[in-house]
Amino acid sequence: MKRMLFMPLLAATVLVTSIACAQDQKPASPPAKVSEKIASGATITINYSQPSVKGRTIGKDLEPLPGKVWRTGANEATVFETDKDITVEGQKLPAGKYGLFTIAGDKEWTIIFNKTWKQWGAFKYSDADDALRVKVPVGKAPAFTETFTIKIGEDGKVSLLWGNTETDFAVK
Repeated sequence: MKRMLFMPLLAATVLVTSIACAQDQKPASPPAKVSEKIASGATITINYSQPSVKGRTIGKDLEPLPGKVWRTGANEATVFETDKDITVEGQKLPAGKYGLFTIAGDKEWTIIFNKTWKQWGAFKYSDADDALRVKVPVGKAPAFTETFTIKIGEDGKVSLLWGNTETDFAVK
């Protein structure tokens, strides 16, 4: 009889301990959100997940891989949202939600606003759904950025900071 009570009690203890430990663990690529009302009056919001370098080499064993579409973060595709019509690098982009994808190159990156914003990664990405593509120069970041970070300035400058790289694009 004691043995019959012991096994369910042991199983319950293991289950509760597992759940408690899992809640304390920080995700490898935690979610992040940046939002700014820019000078033109539009509010820009970007939801993404932040991978970390952790000693790996960006472009070799860590995204973005040269010439390949990247979700511009980790986990689900990064979501770029604007509440008003804007221009990105001088090209029109209507108000709405977009998947923010990028293609990295040595001297320039392609910034992609895709109509399919709700998707995991870039596995179902289709260029047929692109609303806008712009090319921007890539530069050296002022300091190494261990955790992928996106910033939006009040002037509409959106900065993608990752490793030793900074890629900026203008939103008005």
